[in-house]
Amino acid sequence: MSGRAEGRLAVVLHSHMPYVEGFGTWPFGEEWLFEAAATSYLPLLDLLDAGAPVTLSVTPVLGDQLAAPGVHERLLAFLRELRVTTHELDAAGCRETGREDLAVEVERAAGDYRWAAARLEELGDGGLGAALHRHAAWTSGATHAVLPLVATDAGVRLQLRTGIAAHRARVEAAGGPAWAGGLWLPECAHAPWLDALLEQAGVHATCVDLTDVFGLGAEEHLRPVRTQDGPLLVPIDRLVLELPWSDGGYPAGAAYRDSHNRTVHHHKPWANDGAVYDPDRALEQARADARDFVARVRERVRAGGLSVCALDTELLGDWWYEGVHWLRFVLEEAACTGLEVVRLDDALADPALETAGPDAAPARPTTWGQPRDLSTWSGPQVADLAFDLRDAELRVLAAGADADERAVRELLALQSSDWAFQVTRDTAGPYPRERAAGHRRALDAALAAPGGCDPRVRGLAPWVEPGWLLEP
Repeated sequence: MSGRAEGRLAVVLHSHMPYVEGFGTWPFGEEWLFEAAATSYLPLLDLLDAGAPVTLSVTPVLGDQLAAPGVHERLLAFLRELRVTTHELDAAGCRETGREDLAVEVERAAGDYRWAAARLEELGDGGLGAALHRHAAWTSGATHAVLPLVATDAGVRLQLRTGIAAHRARVEAAGGPAWAGGLWLPECAHAPWLDALLEQAGVHATCVDLTDVFGLGAEEHLRPVRTQDGPLLVPIDRLVLELPWSDGGYPAGAAYRDSHNRTVHHHKPWANDGAVYDPDRALEQARADARDFVARVRERVRAGGLSVCALDTELLGDWWYEGVHWLRFVLEEAACTGLEVVRLDDALADPALETAGPDAAPARPTTWGQPRDLSTWSGPQVADLAFDLRDAELRVLAAGADADERAVRELLALQSSDWAFQVTRDTAGPYPRERAAGHRRALDAALAAPGGCDPRVRGLAPWVEPGWLLEP
């Protein structure tokens, strides 16, 4: 398809966390951020620092939290104190019930958090946020809003400008790569009318899920699509990405750690088959699955093309304990077998890369939700949230110059895709509705008394300019 004897693989890791810093603790709240830092972001850094040819996307709202005052200290306390204590309590509980084997595994797993604390201390100035931004090639909208559901062009521009400004500032400060125009569309949510706005913002490429447009496994997924008015649309290759990310995918393997069966304090000393977790056994499974993955990708791109395996970074480590190891084994196996793994920006800059014309661009909104439309964020179960979002945006716009920084930041917080997602999937109890209601009340208060409220919403969107809503 591209004139190459064999095609290539691009691994894209989308790193995102809703703004939970300072908004609640266990079981919902900032511990989500701290767990992801300990089990996904910090372990991944070793691969990135070693030059792994993967494409890292860091959402601005994740960067906002990692840079917020006090986060570094609270994260260290979480790793050194809270997790040490909870592992000790669960190990003691296992011994009291006669399960010395489980107690030993709980104690071994506590070492992960001690390692994470030591790794965090090594990072120095800027901490984890700066370390990630040294490798972050792609950014996203400011607060992970589903852009096709944003009510106005001005609202979309606010999300894009705020997110891109934050990315550029943080990457420059961290000494990371110059932005080449790659932007992760939150939830891979694309609609044709967004293309011109994306291009206007400087976006040159974005990932989309066109599985229901072309069909699962179609060769069309192996080449980017040129749009009439905007960036390249890069299809994610669901035939490949579902190998590690689906109900029956690799993480369901018998030897891997069971992420659902937990102790009193939510530790996980069991394997998926019910045995006590054995790290050596699991790593052997990860090596085997890496070999299988590379063999399948090589067959997939045997005639050429670009297969894009896009994953949430948090899958690797946080949800799939062995996921970072699996990725390392994939890169090693690819190097041994001749499969070229390439950063996505490099692949898209290759003049030999074949692209499809605008006629192949989707004519309707698409997402990577289930189903692959907008209903996860606008269906009957969350229709009230969707209408609230539109109403809030229109009210802020109607306020014009009276919409101050606090009002605009509360709007951005309200627009996060995560609240509707969590309600639809029923993953966080009352937390998402409480968060949405709280941001709506705060927005109303800011609009009622312009300039009278603290302009901050924790560390959210430090580079936002309310005037962007009024600019064409």
